[in-house]
Amino acid sequence: MSAKACRNLILILGDQLSADISSLRQADPEADVILMAEVMAEATYVPHHKKKIVFLFSAMRHFAQELRDAGWTVNYVQLDDTDNSGSFEGEVRRAVRRLTPERVVVTEPGEWRVLENMRHWQDDLGLPVEIRTDSRFFCDASTFRGWADGRKQLRMENFYREMRKSTGLLMEGDKPAGGKWNYDAENRKPAKQDLFMPEPLQFEPDAITQDVLNLVEQRFESHIGQLEPFWFAVTRAQAEAAFHHFLDEALENFGTYQDAMLRGEKFLYHAVISAYLNAGLLSPKNVCEKVVEAYYADNCPLNAAEGFIRQILGWREYVRGIYWLKMPGYARENALKGSRPLPAFYWTGETSMKCVQEAVGQTLEEAYAHHIQRLMVTGNFALLAGVDPVEVHEWYLAVYADAYEWVELPNTLGMSQFADGGLLASKPYISSGNYINKMSDYCENCDYNVRKKTGEGACPFNALYWDFLDRHADELGTNPRLGQPYATWRRMPDDTKQEYLDSAKAFLAKLDAGERV
Repeated sequence: MSAKACRNLILILGDQLSADISSLRQADPEADVILMAEVMAEATYVPHHKKKIVFLFSAMRHFAQELRDAGWTVNYVQLDDTDNSGSFEGEVRRAVRRLTPERVVVTEPGEWRVLENMRHWQDDLGLPVEIRTDSRFFCDASTFRGWADGRKQLRMENFYREMRKSTGLLMEGDKPAGGKWNYDAENRKPAKQDLFMPEPLQFEPDAITQDVLNLVEQRFESHIGQLEPFWFAVTRAQAEAAFHHFLDEALENFGTYQDAMLRGEKFLYHAVISAYLNAGLLSPKNVCEKVVEAYYADNCPLNAAEGFIRQILGWREYVRGIYWLKMPGYARENALKGSRPLPAFYWTGETSMKCVQEAVGQTLEEAYAHHIQRLMVTGNFALLAGVDPVEVHEWYLAVYADAYEWVELPNTLGMSQFADGGLLASKPYISSGNYINKMSDYCENCDYNVRKKTGEGACPFNALYWDFLDRHADELGTNPRLGQPYATWRRMPDDTKQEYLDSAKAFLAKLDAGERV
């Protein structure tokens, strides 16, 4: 489009693909111009999965067209445009020179480093820069800060109950539907291969997406992950269709099997909509309301509806609150002093541990793995092995299509790696091979024997579990939720303890030497 002067230059970021984003409120299509930009700095500050980049760039391009169809003037800068500066700040500066706006308007970003950069723009640009609250969440950062103020413990369950009360979701008067707040105990059933497994709704790439696929193939060849087949929703209509497909085909069994893992079954009964939610193609308020409607229409049991609501209204909102409450220092937490480099097999999937092989292999293929694969397989191993939590965080941020720092960092450093010392989680989420065997069929075809505790061929998780508890007895020995395993450890004969420690030491030596494990 030809350059023209404008009243407001409105910057829309790649995870703000919502027509009701706060930066567009009170805006005038006749007087304001929208700026969207694909910038190399954001595509490469961690080596994002190829499919993640395709998803975001294609969704951005489709959203720009949606805005144009609604009457907006959109300046869209593609990655390969000749004068692309490579950064948000550079593109805003170029647009200001082009359009001479009266001010810049933007909705607050989802990452601390971007917000810190934006806070300098007003002085650097010499015109007002208005950074608005992101109203797409149930709980903004200041409200969460008020909830957290003065509390000794910031537990998600307490926050979740307050959110249920304030929103009325799954509430019957002042009581929770069904009489209980949490049905997680009913959501831990292992799945079997003879179950019918619905697939997420998949979409053929259109011409816009194909252009982006070609771009990413050329420009991001060294990045992690498989590029094709690419099937993500990239428009609002597609994302809504994918969600309604979940409602019709999978929600009924979502709760019961949400912690299960099966070889060759990448999705089970999961919604697979987190990438769409986090990019703004779906509204968290709308999806929660639709699930509540499904429950009251007898289309799903209460444990499924409550489990879904807890993940969105509870956990998603809670980790965002923790992020903005504790940044920037939170990103450097390392309470258990993990220092081992992230093993190479996190990038390749080349390991003899079948569970890790399945979780990482699926991640390379799909830029997706569900929460138990992330927490109790890849996260569990990294924690038991003493991996540097910052390296673990950067891996999760890079490889998953739904990963933005506000949601990924607390989940990784707090929930998965216990690097915040228990601020977020009441205990480390660790297990021996027994938990993985119980919740999956991974162990059936593994080179390691899950029933063997120590020595050659034993499941590495078994010895690493006890080695972890022994290493961290000073920090964790008085944790009430670890009382039973520590009591078991103290009762073990000394020679049994030494077998575990020796097995863990031998395994970690092979890992450090770069041998296949």
